Amino acid sequence: DVSRHPSGIFLSQSTYASEIIDRAGMASCKPSSTPVDTKQKLSTSSGTPYEDPSLYRSLAGALQYLTFTRPDISYAVQQ
Repeated sequence: DVSRHPSGIFLSQSTYASEIIDRAGMASCKPSSTPVDTKQKLSTSSGTPYEDPSLYRSLAGALQYLTFTRPDISYAVQQ
């Protein structure tokens, strides 16, 4: 969503962010002030593999694109 103001142009990605949340199946999740556990490490030997790895890649790419206009979430996406 783009809107013009006397001080400049405002770009809002709230609709895009909501679409990413829906695609990830996380619409019913509760928000958190710190979206990542900074102590947890990812491992290839634990957890259940995704049935469709392309969905994971698509979501990761969408989140990285979102950080161009939402630097406040950049840290969480890069971890």
